[in-house]
Amino acid sequence: MRSTLSDLEKTIHQRRTADPGQSYVAKLTGRGRAKIAQKVGEEAVEAVIAAMAADREGLIGESADLLFHLLILLADLDVPFDAVLDELDRREGVSGIAEKAARASDQA
Repeated sequence: MRSTLSDLEKTIHQRRTADPGQSYVAKLTGRGRAKIAQKVGEEAVEAVIAAMAADREGLIGESADLLFHLLILLADLDVPFDAVLDELDRREGVSGIAEKAARASDQA
């Protein structure tokens, strides 16, 4: 799994500075972080809609779109996807309830 996402992350990094007329990634990046974040939100909503409609194929497609746009947003902030995977690894074996409680106490 890391290979596919790693390859996509590399492609996104290469295309960020490409000709916006030839690259969607460059075009979206040129529109700014707010637009990239908006696209992440739109794709998340579309994934939720597909899930609620029990549209398996739709959910797969929207999930791919969501991951793609999330990778663009992470690249815009110079956050490698491995950092997200490392955070998931850190949470491995920790109850979601306990993990959220720990975050809440850290913010207090």
